[in-house]
Amino acid sequence: MKAFFAEQQRLHDPKSFLSSGVPKPNPEVPERIDRLLKGATDAGCSISSPGNYGLGPIASVHTPEYIDFLQRIYERWRGIEGASAEVIANIHPFHRETSYPASPAGQAGYHMADTSCPISQHTWESACWSAWTAVAAAEAIDAGAASSYALCRPPGHHAFADVAGGFCFFNNSAIAAQRLRKNADRVVILDVDLHHGNGTQGIFYHRADVLTVSIHADPAGFYPFFWGHADERGCGAGLGANLNLPLARKSGDDIFLEALATARRRIEAFAPDAMVVALGLDAFEGDPFGGLSVTTQGFARIGEEIAKLRLPTVIVQEGGYICDTLSDNLSTFLGGFSSSHIT
Repeated sequence: MKAFFAEQQRLHDPKSFLSSGVPKPNPEVPERIDRLLKGATDAGCSISSPGNYGLGPIASVHTPEYIDFLQRIYERWRGIEGASAEVIANIHPFHRETSYPASPAGQAGYHMADTSCPISQHTWESACWSAWTAVAAAEAIDAGAASSYALCRPPGHHAFADVAGGFCFFNNSAIAAQRLRKNADRVVILDVDLHHGNGTQGIFYHRADVLTVSIHADPAGFYPFFWGHADERGCGAGLGANLNLPLARKSGDDIFLEALATARRRIEAFAPDAMVVALGLDAFEGDPFGGLSVTTQGFARIGEEIAKLRLPTVIVQEGGYICDTLSDNLSTFLGGFSSSHIT
């Protein structure tokens, strides 16, 4: 399988985040890259560097206002007397139909959903290269590859069209899907991360050409809380083109695979021409977030079942945090997928 990664993705190195009111070290650290690279190479992937695709692919799913914010906010933030080392919003609008603030503090609140997406000196650069990694993987599919893997870091599925959140800045899975739409009438995004892909859902919620499906820990008591419930089906032209399959905390392999069987039926009914898999490895039983209980061998079974859809597929890395088996979880997923996928 072709795989893509850019060294510039290491530069983003957030130091903290706030979880349930408690300041904690940020788990979305550059070390994730080395463990994921090992997992990809152990699975037989050949790693290539993406090119610089410019802002066009990013602007295909993100607003110009938001892109300008991300590009300039760190330097503007540093101009605030006594500002924190990282951009972390402390005020958010009650609703977003208000006027647009001029101050960097106000814009940070407008464009940042939570305290899990601190912006530092190199965040913009790393986020761009992460997005371009997803574009390169989608380009490989257009060039005839049956599947490709994008080692995207920082991740992306919590990023809306104009809002960062949950360690995410640009929505890499959405960018890959939009790129695939150039040659595919219908694309599905299947999200198997521990957390609901709320940003991805939001980007495509009114569209009928991209089916969004997410299997995740029940948001009634888990991040992102306000999205990911089973009654969210899409809106307008997109009604019926969104499927959420929330799972009880600590659900293991069999329950996850039952939900995946439901997801497969909906995907088959949609009859897509291509697929993006938003791959989170944080559903693992030993992941620091501890939400679900998928085993290492369970990831192999998940990969095998997804591959049976027999679609040209871009696998985009989302979550999965530092634990002893992070590399193995990726290699077993990719191995299971490759063993059953079209060639």
